[in-house]
Amino acid sequence: MATDAPPPEGGSPAGPAQPRTEAYVAAQASEEFADLRRSYRSFAFPLTVAFVTWYLLYVLLCSYADGFMSTKVVGNINVALVLGLAQFATTFLIAWLYSRHAAGKLDPKAEAIKSRMEADA
Repeated sequence: MATDAPPPEGGSPAGPAQPRTEAYVAAQASEEFADLRRSYRSFAFPLTVAFVTWYLLYVLLCSYADGFMSTKVVGNINVALVLGLAQFATTFLIAWLYSRHAAGKLDPKAEAIKSRMEADA
């Protein structure tokens, strides 16, 4: 149901208090935030490099190793198809691993920072 009434003065009373800019700068400079960034980067960067390397290897093999990639594995299924499907499997595996890593290590740290900032606001 739509209404033409103006929004209430002072914003939404039900929402959490919004921290000031200084609070964000202080949080970014904190050791707690640096630890959160380090946890993210130590997981994301190596997996990104590994996956891009794996993908480029697949592309290079498709381009320059026709004999190897056309080798039959079972019936009409060749190495190229198996490695291509492995690209999809790898993508889903990385997404699953990241969701576990985020839920176990990143989300609790981020929630602690968020709660502290909202309490200070």
